[in-house]
Amino acid sequence: MGQKTHPIGFRLGINKDWNSKWYAEKNYADWLEEDMKIRQLIQKKVGSAGIAECKIRRSPKKVTVTLETSRPGVVIGRKGKTVDELRADLQKLTGGKAVTLDVKEVKKPELTSVLVAEHIAHQLSQRVSFRRAMKKAIATAMRMGAKGIKIRCGGRLGGAEMGRVESYHEGSVPLHTLRADIDYGTATSFTTYGTIGVKVWICKGEIHPSEFKKKRANEVQEAI
Repeated sequence: MGQKTHPIGFRLGINKDWNSKWYAEKNYADWLEEDMKIRQLIQKKVGSAGIAECKIRRSPKKVTVTLETSRPGVVIGRKGKTVDELRADLQKLTGGKAVTLDVKEVKKPELTSVLVAEHIAHQLSQRVSFRRAMKKAIATAMRMGAKGIKIRCGGRLGGAEMGRVESYHEGSVPLHTLRADIDYGTATSFTTYGTIGVKVWICKGEIHPSEFKKKRANEVQEAI
């Protein structure tokens, strides 16, 4: 059996940070479920805006949600209408807690694994050749400065009778090197033949653990 681990979970506390930051004693399960519902609601409301990350911070009566998106204009909406509606829905979902919604722009969506995977999945649902979509994404990422990229698609590729897995990679993607900055994302393409899963690994270089911990300590200090 393959001994595989999630590339981001494997690096938590070394050079990757948690997407949910809070401490709970008795209401851990409730807050965890609430986090999942918050992410589902955001995906449902503004999923078309290319949400790369949804970070959640909590204090007893306040929830801070930070959205990293490739199209912040779609999340904000005309005169801030969409973002106000989303904030109201989140307040209702969290039981009337004060919700702060921060929207940040992703400068290089071509180097963000979740966005690359979603783009490929969208192309597959539009009946674009999977090889063409994968190779184009690899070429774009390498041109934008990635050290390496690996893409894997699995399912009834090209409408084949039997499902299979195909992968392409270029450059270096050292999954065993803990200091390597590996960005990992998945997406699902819903085609007429069935679902096709897309996995993307992007290596952006190396981050030394001591540098990451120093940066994290500064962020904690600023938050206080």
